[in-house]
Amino acid sequence: MADPTGPQDPGTDAALRILIDAARRGAVAQRFVPAAEERLLQSIVDATVGLFDAEASSVALFERDPDRLQFAVAAGPQGAGVVGISVPPTKGIVGYVFSTGQAIALSDVASDPRFDRAAAERTGYVPRSIAAVPLVDRESTVGVLQVLDKRSAPAFTLRDMELLAVFAGQAATAIAASRVQRDLPGLIRTSLAELGDGQLDEAALDAIVDRLAAELDRDDDEPFWSLVGQVSRLRSLEPGELSLVRAILEVVAAHPRAARRR
Repeated sequence: MADPTGPQDPGTDAALRILIDAARRGAVAQRFVPAAEERLLQSIVDATVGLFDAEASSVALFERDPDRLQFAVAAGPQGAGVVGISVPPTKGIVGYVFSTGQAIALSDVASDPRFDRAAAERTGYVPRSIAAVPLVDRESTVGVLQVLDKRSAPAFTLRDMELLAVFAGQAATAIAASRVQRDLPGLIRTSLAELGDGQLDEAALDAIVDRLAAELDRDDDEPFWSLVGQVSRLRSLEPGELSLVRAILEVVAAHPRAARRR
């Protein structure tokens, strides 16, 4: 197998330098964007609750392996219970909106056969009325924005749905931008493999990524990026091994707190 860190021909070397630079930028962006996405989505549901004077608003995002709609953020007095819950992408009102790409407004949710009462009860709140719109990125639906129970009216109007669609457009843009950044490491990894003309195996690719991460640590006393690389490997551990690592981390994290109390 060719040495991934050894000499390259001029064209390959230039391409590799470009990929290395992209990897550095992507590594930084990937670690900041997820938090930025969540903050932006949170601001959207916060604003939606305020605009409609609603009991709750939430965003459910489509995730794979397995396919599901995962509630990522929520706002309002009755919103908190839904965060973290996932539902099948074809079940319930939110599944209907996602799978059909059609917005919907219901003034009597309980009487609609599409309503999934069991899922609603898991959140701790069963709504009376609901408005939901798909989050569409170009031709693909990536999630659903929904609002529950306007306090000032028993139903959502056409004007309400138009306004909700504006919020949904902003949310879809935020999600699309963040997922481009999230997918960048995979793209770089594939490009590196092709650059090696099939001669770079998984171990060689990992060696390149480790070297790049190490180069991001400018201060030997604070090896942040090297630590990130180690943490990323934890995903491949067995449950028992993860429990051991968690216990060790708890001890390490408690040490500086105990030292400060002395």
